Amino acid sequence: MSRALIIVDVQNDFCEGGALAVPGGASLAGEISEYVDAHHGQFDHVVATQDWHIDPGAHFSEEPDLVDSWPRHCVAGTRGAELHPDLDPEHIQAYFRKGQFAAAYSGFEGLLAPEDDVPTGDRQPGAMPVTGAEGAGAEDAEDAVGSFAGDFAVSDDAIGLDDWLQSHDVEDIVVVGIATDYCVKATALDAVQAGYSVTVLRGLTVGIAEDLDDAVAEMELGGVDVL
Repeated sequence: MSRALIIVDVQNDFCEGGALAVPGGASLAGEISEYVDAHHGQFDHVVATQDWHIDPGAHFSEEPDLVDSWPRHCVAGTRGAELHPDLDPEHIQAYFRKGQFAAAYSGFEGLLAPEDDVPTGDRQPGAMPVTGAEGAGAEDAEDAVGSFAGDFAVSDDAIGLDDWLQSHDVEDIVVVGIATDYCVKATALDAVQAGYSVTVLRGLTVGIAEDLDDAVAEMELGGVDVL
């Protein structure tokens, strides 16, 4: 039996200063790095997920309800979609990207990123999409961003997270990351449904809601151990 740690969506846009910041996200990135550095020997595999949006439809909205629709965030190929710089990628084996063309909260909707696609670090000048050029309207700006993001699409033929875990004989999963009440919860519950033994380390997650008791209760009811 193999054991895997899944680090969910510790990305710039979900941390302070990002487009959809979750309070405590930046400090969590460092805390997860410290945890992995101290405990990586307890895991056979460490993987990470990323929101990776190209054209997710109604998931993006100019007037988001912050339940089913959200401000633009984690656009593929942009700095906002990169892992937070305080998350050390040294022990991360694989990255799974989700939500290219539809809303996707669970890491089990993610596809394996190419091995040569580095998810952190500075991009070259001019490599960021233009979000508002002089004389360009909002629709033109969105088209420019969408065209740029499309260059970073993950192939539909890429292996999914569940298949990857099965191919590595993983049975036991530990989940950490952002956000407790959305992508962490969805990933943990899908992992249980897929037949894994699942633990969420609550102290290594941060959430959007002020009160996360309902999210924790839902995970526990679904068979997740929340420690």
